[in-house]
Amino acid sequence: MTDTTLSAPPTGYGRVFAVREFRAVFAAHLLSLLGVVVAEIALSVLVYDLTGSPLLSALAFALGFLPYVVGGTLLAGVADRFPARRVLVLCDLVCAACVLPMTLPGAHIAVLLALRCALAVVSPVFAGTRMATLADILGDGDLFVLGRSLLRIVSQGALLAGYGVGGVLLTVVSPRHALLITVVTFCASAGLLRFGTRRRPARAASSGGNALVTDSLKGARQVLADRRVRVLLFLFWVPPMFAVVPEALAAPYADELGAGSVGLGLLMCALPVGTIAGELWAGARLRPAARERIALPLVCVTLLPYVGYALRPGLPVSLLLLFLSGAGSAYTLGLDQWFVRAVPEGLRGRAMTLLTAGLMTIQGVGMALAGVAAQFAGVAWTVAGAGVVGAACCALLAAEARRTGGEGAARPNTKTGLTTM
Repeated sequence: MTDTTLSAPPTGYGRVFAVREFRAVFAAHLLSLLGVVVAEIALSVLVYDLTGSPLLSALAFALGFLPYVVGGTLLAGVADRFPARRVLVLCDLVCAACVLPMTLPGAHIAVLLALRCALAVVSPVFAGTRMATLADILGDGDLFVLGRSLLRIVSQGALLAGYGVGGVLLTVVSPRHALLITVVTFCASAGLLRFGTRRRPARAASSGGNALVTDSLKGARQVLADRRVRVLLFLFWVPPMFAVVPEALAAPYADELGAGSVGLGLLMCALPVGTIAGELWAGARLRPAARERIALPLVCVTLLPYVGYALRPGLPVSLLLLFLSGAGSAYTLGLDQWFVRAVPEGLRGRAMTLLTAGLMTIQGVGMALAGVAAQFAGVAWTVAGAGVVGAACCALLAAEARRTGGEGAARPNTKTGLTTM
């Protein structure tokens, strides 16, 4: 065994949990996820009970995605202009305050939908600030990448278990009482963040007294103006836009296969299971340099399994294709490292908020486009087409990422945020 091997740093997620502040952030994330999942299910059921309208019930669910772009662009400056802990605690309390009126018996349907929109506006600010705070707590190296990965794994796990748990909960309590649980989880998350993390100063002062919206838009322009950061953002956004296509079309595809509700459930679970498996493998088994080496090759092939849908496979093969595609999302660990390295510290909160808002918005766009395409081309060809077009787009972005990551590429000055050569 060589000296290099002996002195190599350990890999795996255990080192992240050794950081006390991260344990508080992780627990708060679990509570927030629980609250969001329960709120989405309970509100959807409540709206249907009040109106009898499937359209309005679906709208209550969809409103969790659409306003992300508003909060992510117009309020992104909050993440850098104010101390992060204060922002996180206030966001949790605002969310609790938005959910509390939903529990009142006389709440009108319009009020319920408006409050759902308010929750979605706050969410990207909270998520972006939390991501930037992880870099403060864990540094901008491997621990940050592993911490981000753990939060993503928990989010994917919520897709697998959360809605089932929420559905069971609604057999025991009414939707309004279930929403009270959401209020409690948001308040508990706020308490964990307030007393489990230390106060840090704001990353950047307000820009000459500019209004928040003006400062947020200016920060977004600064983030997008940097070529390296811009291509990394697109590498985060574009693959998920195509990756959600099978999920959006899972119900009609299960019907075509005659797989029933069990098959539909398996089709919905296969991609998240693959994602969790891929991230766990990359986080626990690979060292930082290896994760960076495989990031661009993986992003180029992660959507290619969808091409197999053109052969109209049965349920087992379809599940395997989805699992393989999900496992390819391990590329995100390498992107995380590049992104936090490329973004100036003074813009980190705004960049992370923009990343979150764009990710949620573009997935909604992908789902909508999938539905339109399936009307004309059918489900199987739409998924296969998403694999081909998506892989081509990813390959172009990967080539651009290689160019911007070269020795002569422009690099941001972490103090001023200006690009230098």
